Amino acid sequence: MRRAALVAALAAALVLPGCSQPEEPRQPQVVVTTNILGDVVQQVLGNQAEVTTLMQPNADPHSFEISARDAALMGSADLVVSNGLGLEEGLQQHLDRAAAAGAPMLVAGDAITAIPYGSGDAEGTPDPHFWTDPTAMIKVVDALEESARNIEGIDPARLAAGAEAYRQQLAALDADMAQAFAAIPDGRRALVTNHHVFGYLAKRFDFRVVGAVIPGGTTLAAPGAGDLRQLSEAIRQAGVPTIFAESSQPDRLVQVLASEAGVNVQVAALFTESLSGPGGAAPTYLDMMRANTGRIVHGLTASPHPTP
Repeated sequence: MRRAALVAALAAALVLPGCSQPEEPRQPQVVVTTNILGDVVQQVLGNQAEVTTLMQPNADPHSFEISARDAALMGSADLVVSNGLGLEEGLQQHLDRAAAAGAPMLVAGDAITAIPYGSGDAEGTPDPHFWTDPTAMIKVVDALEESARNIEGIDPARLAAGAEAYRQQLAALDADMAQAFAAIPDGRRALVTNHHVFGYLAKRFDFRVVGAVIPGGTTLAAPGAGDLRQLSEAIRQAGVPTIFAESSQPDRLVQVLASEAGVNVQVAALFTESLSGPGGAAPTYLDMMRANTGRIVHGLTASPHPTP
C-alpha cells in the first residue's frame, strides 16, 4: 500500500509546474513583404522556417500597410525578404527600421539585372516587376539560398535540395511560357496593361509594350486625358486586340480606354502584382504565371483583330 502511494506521488511530481519537458527549439523566423516572394521563400525553405508574409492576397504592393506587430516582427526576424527597386512604397520606413535594428535583409531586386522603364513618368528608373520573367526569379532563389545558409537552424543540405528543386520548376515554367507564346503571331505580340508591369516578360519573350493606362510604374499615379488619347492612338496604330487589367483592381479606366480607342478592343484580367487566395486561379507564383500565360495567348490570338 505504501509502495503504491509512493509511485503515485512520484507520477504527480512529474507534471508539477517547473518540471515540464524542455521546450522545442525555436524555428527561424523569416518575414517577407510581398505574397509573390512569400510563396517562393516558402517553397524553397519548406518547414525549416516560419515564414510570415505581410501582404495579403489580392493586395497592391505599392500601397498595402502593416500593423505595429508586423513592424516589430520585422525587426526581430532572422531574415527579412523584400522586393526592393521602389515597389513597397508604403513599407520602406519599416524596412529601414528593421535594417537599423540589425535584422538580416535580402532585397530581391539586388539579385537581378534591373531594366529601366521605357516610358511614362518613371522612364529611366529601375522597374521592380522582375517576377514576370522566370529566369530572374532563378537569380532570386540563388540569393535566397545564399542568405538562408547563414541562419542558425537551417540545414544547408535540405536548403540546397529545396532551392534546386524550385529552380528546376522555374526553368520548366520558362520553357512552357516560351512554347505557349510561340503561338502568337508577330503582328499581335503587343501588350497594353493598366500600368507598366510587363517589361521583363516582354524582353524575355519578345513582346512589344505599346503602353499602359497609368503612365508610370506605380498604381498610385493617375493618367490624364492627354495620356489616354495618346495611348488610344497607339492602340489603333498597333492593332491591339486585347488590353490587360490587374485582376485585383477595378478596370474602369481600362474600359474607358477601350471605348476611347474606338475599335473592337477586349479587356482581360491578369494577376500582375499579387497572388489570389487559396481558392483563386493564382494561389502560387507558378500558378499565377501559368494563368497569365494562358490569358495572354487567348487574348492576343482569339480576339478579333481591330482595323487601325
